[in-house]
Order: sequence, then C-alpha cells, then structure tokens
Amino acid sequence: MPNGTTELKHGLTPEETELLRELRKLRRVRRQKIGLAKPPPPPTRGQKIADWVAATMGSWRFIILQSAVLVVWMGLNLVGWMSHWDPYPFILLNLALSFQAAYSAPFIMMSQNRQAALDRADQVNDYRVNIKAELEIELLHEKIDKLLLERMQAKNALRS
Repeated sequence: MPNGTTELKHGLTPEETELLRELRKLRRVRRQKIGLAKPPPPPTRGQKIADWVAATMGSWRFIILQSAVLVVWMGLNLVGWMSHWDPYPFILLNLALSFQAAYSAPFIMMSQNRQAALDRADQVNDYRVNIKAELEIELLHEKIDKLLLERMQAKNALRS
C-alpha cells in the first residue's frame, strides 16, 4: 500500500469496464431525473377501449356468461318452447359468433401490441440492470479476494 492507497487491478475487459461506466452514469442520471421525470403519457381513448375489451373478453365471467347464452340459445331452438328463430345448424348463432370474433380480434391485438411494447421497454431496463449487477458483483469478488490475500500476507508477516 504505497502512500496509503491501494491500486485495485480487476479482470474486466476494457469493453466491460466501459459498459459498467456507462451503466453507472445512466443509473445516476435516472436517479437525478426521478423527481423531474414526467410520467408516461396516459393511454388514448382507443387504447383504453382496447384494454377494456381484452380484459372483458379474457375473463372467466365473460366465458361463463357467453357459454350460458349459447346453451340457452341452442336449447330454446332445439326444444321449441319459443318459435324456432334459428333452427339447427344455428346459422344465425354462427353468424353472430363470427361477427363477435372478427370485431373483437383487432381490439385484442391492439391491447396485446401495446402491452408487448411496454414489456420490451421493461426487458431492456432489466437487462441493463442485470449486466450492471453482474459486473459490480465481479468487482466485489475481486475486492474480497484482494482483502483476503492481504490478510493472509499480514498473518504470514506476523508469524515470520
């Protein structure tokens, strides 16, 4: 330890060292901007509708309700308590379900695409955090190894 300082040599490549420096800088800038950062823009009316349609049609409540309506529709048309407005093979029911599928699919796709974009942004941030953590842990391991080596050398020096 010349002049009271210890020169720490690490096994990171120059690229890893540069990446770690950039990630540290990015994290500092983010921390400083947390109070100043504006929240992401609120979803548009179309995005809200797409999310609502996807959430509604993807729920058990909707599936059970739709199944009940289908059973009642087919039952009333087969038993004939009412006039047969849609006799077997239920062409009107088939048309209504096809319309429902064709009309709801674009809403569901819009909602999924928006969620995928949010997920991609989260994945990029998670990846950066993981890389930074890995590099920091590697540096900590090297520092601990160096301290253990110095401690062993000091013990050996005292024994001599």
